[in-house]
Order: sequence, then structure tokens, then C-alpha cells
Amino acid sequence: MSYLVLARKYRPRTFTEMVGQEHVVQALSNALTQQRLHHAYLFTGTRGVGKTTVSRILAKSLNCEGPDGQGGITAAPCGVCVACRDIDADRYVDYTEMDAASTRGIDDIRELLDRANYKPVVGRFKVYMIDEVHQLTGPAFSALLKTLEEPPEYLQFVLATTDPQKVPVTVLSRCLQFNLRPMAPETVQEHLAQVLQAEGVAADSAALDLLARAARGSMRDALSLTDQAIAYGGGKLEEGTVRKMLGSVDRTHVFRLIEALAGGDGKTVVEISEELRLHGFSAASTLEEMSAVLQRMAVVQVVPSAADGTSAEGAEIARLAALMPADETQLLYSICLHGRGELGLAPDEYAALTMALLRLLAFKPVAEKKTLSEPAAAAPRPPASVPVAARIAVAAAASLQAPGPARTAVPAVGAPPGRVLPVVEPRAERPRPSSAANGTANGRTAGEVVGVPVRQQSESAREAASSTPPTVVPTEEGEFWHATVTDLVEREAVTALARELALQSQLVGRDEGHWMLRVERESLNQPASRERLQNALKAVGHGVKLSVEVGSVTDSPARRNAVVAAEQQRAAEAIILSDPFVQDMMRDFGAKIVPGSVKPVVNR
Repeated sequence: MSYLVLARKYRPRTFTEMVGQEHVVQALSNALTQQRLHHAYLFTGTRGVGKTTVSRILAKSLNCEGPDGQGGITAAPCGVCVACRDIDADRYVDYTEMDAASTRGIDDIRELLDRANYKPVVGRFKVYMIDEVHQLTGPAFSALLKTLEEPPEYLQFVLATTDPQKVPVTVLSRCLQFNLRPMAPETVQEHLAQVLQAEGVAADSAALDLLARAARGSMRDALSLTDQAIAYGGGKLEEGTVRKMLGSVDRTHVFRLIEALAGGDGKTVVEISEELRLHGFSAASTLEEMSAVLQRMAVVQVVPSAADGTSAEGAEIARLAALMPADETQLLYSICLHGRGELGLAPDEYAALTMALLRLLAFKPVAEKKTLSEPAAAAPRPPASVPVAARIAVAAAASLQAPGPARTAVPAVGAPPGRVLPVVEPRAERPRPSSAANGTANGRTAGEVVGVPVRQQSESAREAASSTPPTVVPTEEGEFWHATVTDLVEREAVTALARELALQSQLVGRDEGHWMLRVERESLNQPASRERLQNALKAVGHGVKLSVEVGSVTDSPARRNAVVAAEQQRAAEAIILSDPFVQDMMRDFGAKIVPGSVKPVVNR
């Protein structure tokens, strides 16, 4: 076969021909010029970015003899000497490329290292290039380490991998690592234009832009797609044929979709979705193109000067950016990204696409409420004395009030079918009846505080509220034991099970050298826990022997602490419920205190 694919025909043969990897080219060129050479290089990066190409150019630079046969190490190999031509043709005896995906065992590495003991046959350096090095086995890596750390002066290692995380750190530390980056679509498009010009193939810029974006940063993928597009288009590249080959969605459909979503036109959204199905466009490509357009819209909304007014597409994106609020643009962008991941989970990708679009439309009313032109009625600010948890709870209830004179019913997002939450209109200030005329208003005096009942709580909340702290029946030794255990806990003299034994036990009796404790659970009566508690008591001046019995406990430090905590909780809740601001919010906006959100502040 005389035809050579573009990816091989236009593989760079010198550093100056490489595109998109200037940081690697500069570092290697300087090292070769100054002859500050490392003995092992590691090139990382995704597929088709030039790892093998850099390895071959580096091997030519080390072994180039020049056109006259008198050359030396250089950053610009001549390309005409025997070494350069043989390396390009993959037949140079001192340059070995090993594919670790197929030869990955310790025997393969041993064979390679055995040959490393011999000096180069024709060149200055013997270069070993191991591709996909992360696929070597553990023993193979171990066998490579010593030679990789201290190779002979004539041996150079070049490793390449798409997954550097799988390479052992012992190997990484012995190599000079370079990361080859994915190429920008503009860089790929410019290189494709040069290649097609050299090939004499006509191509429009829109078709090249589609190919560059479809390559995902890989120049080899871009050239392979270009080969396919030339064959598909009969020797020329046009946007329509390339788009049809790739299954890409025309951005006209995307613009229509976003405009329909901005206007809340569900009928048009479903019609366009069905149109995409009939034309066989990719659902993933549709969401991808929508994400790209929404990203540019978001940039224009934040930085209006970033709008591209020189192209029809830029003008259309600027128009759509003005139609859609910024927060809604962010929401649509997020749902498009997540929708792409759900396409494979649905039985039909077009059904998943339709659901993603409907999801965008379903969230539309929520976004509209945030962008009403009428200013919302300002809710009263809570005083600083109200705890933060209560301020958050009542503020969340106040935010449900929507402006406008009419009462409307807005469906609650996530609510059961058939239920709606009424939007309460602001209450007008009612004139208070004169005390001289009536004396009272509805049976209440003007200065009387109105008690407002809290809304009905859930079953779990009522159960939590109905739980009562354990009762304490004071005993003769209870106060002394509580003070002693509190002192031990504050000193951190007891921890874990010994601490629980002290807190959950009741001091039944004490005499000289012996104390008797009682616990309700047999699991607390462990010899190790008794010994640790006994040693802690001895450290604070109570050198006694402890005995533990199992029985009913009515006065323990834990019970006393629970009673105190319950009293503090009731006092804190009473302060919140009696606060005038909280009363106003519950009366006017139907707010309620979230169960468990009020916590007492304990000063220590």
C-alpha cells in the first residue's frame, strides 16, 4: 500500500515541527545544547499528544552524526544521516521501543537489562523507550530500579505513560518528568489547516473547527478524523458532511433550544428534541454543545466586553445571554453536565435527553421567582439577641412571602401531587380601636402579648420532644460521688469505659479503704475498668478498693447531668419562644422553630 495515513506522514521529526508542547521542547532543547543530560526521562500525557514522537526526536538528537558525519549531540538533528533516517524508520539497532502493555513481565525486563551491559553498536547512546510503563508488573519494576538509578554512561531511559499515578514513586524519583498537555482546539485547527494545505485538500474553517473540538486535545485523533472526513467527503471537507460524519448537532438547534427554555416554551423544546431524534443527532453531542454555549453565555453575562460581535455565532450568544438570567444560566449548565452522565443509564438516550431538557424546564419557575422586577417586601431584621439557629429558621419562613397584591398558589418543588403552598400577601396595618371607645380589642387589652401556637410537628419530632430526662432520687452519697466524678472527668483522669463506669454508677456505701458502686448494666462491670477507675481515685487522694454490684440505679452523676441539661434546654427554648421578634414571625408568616435547632449556651 502506497498511501500513508496523515498521523504517520506528518509526525514531527524535529523539535521545531512539534506544536502545542513548547514547555517540553524548550526544556529538552536547552538541556541538549548545554549537554546537561539526565539518564532517565518520563513523559506523561493523554493519547496522541506526542510522547513517542518526543522520544524519537530525543534519540536522534543524542545520536545525530550530521550531514558530513562529524556532528555531535544537538537540539536540531539533521534528519539525513544514517542515525536519523534509521530511527525515523524504526530500524536503528541502538534505539529500542518496548511496549509494556504486551511485554510487561520480569523476564522481559531482565532480557532488556542483559543487553544493556553491551555498549552501543553504531551510535553514541543506547536509548531504551518503554511505552505505557505503568503496565509493568511489580517484580518488573523492582528489577528495573537499580539500573534505572545508575545506568551505564552510554544508556538513556525514556519512559512514557498515560497514567503516571500507577507508576511507583521509586521509579518517579529516578526520572526527570515532563507532562505533555492536551492541545487547545485552536492549535489543532491551525495544524490541520497546514496539513490539508500541504495535501491540497480544500476545507472550510467550520469543518476544521468541528474536527479540532472532536479530537479532545489529541493531535493523532484529529489527523485520524481528518483522514476519515476526507474519505467521507470525497476529497474535500465541508461543515455539513463533517457534522454528519461526527453526529454533531448544528448549533442552530442548540440556540433554538436555549431560547425556548429561556421563554418557558415546553412545546418547542419537545418538538426540537423529536427533530434531533429524526435526524439521528447524538444526544451526548447535544448536551455537550449546549454546555459550551451556556459557558460562553455565562462569561458574557459577567464580562459583557467578552462578547464576540465579529461573528454571527458570537452575536447570537450575546442575544441569548440577555434573554436568560445569570443564575438560570448556571443552573442549566449544571444540569447539562449531569445529564450527559445519565444518558447511559436510560434505555434510550433520546428519552434521557428529553428528560434532561424537561428537567431544565421544570426548574424554570424557581429561577423566575428570583428575577422579578418588583422589589420584594423587606422582612424585619432579627435583633442580635436572638440566637443564630432561630434567626435562620424564621428567616427561611419569611422568604416564602412573595410580592404582589393578589393571593396565588405556587406548586411546591418536591411536594406531593395535588398540594400547593399559598403565597401570603403582606398584611396591611390595621387601625387599632380606641381604648376610649371600646376599652378592649376582641377581649384583650392593647398591651397584652398574644401567644402564638407552634405548627404541628412531625411524629419523630413529637417523640423526641416527649422524651423526658431520667429522674434522680437523691441519696446520702450522691452529692459527694457526683463532685468526685466531675473532678476526674475535668482532669481527664478517666476515659473510655472507666469514664462510663464512673458516670453511670451509684455510690452505695463507703468505709475506710473500701467503696461499693452499683451499675445497671453488667457490661460496665469489667475488671480493667474498675482497676483504671481505682487508680484514678488513688491519684486524687482516695486510695480505696472498689467493688461493683449490678442493680437499680437512682442517683448517678450521669442522671444528675441529664437533669441539669434538660433544665438548660427548657430555659433556652422558653427564651426563644418569648422573644418578641420570634412571636412576630410566627404570627405574621407562619414560621416555626425547627425541632432540635435551639441549643443552650453553656459557659465554662
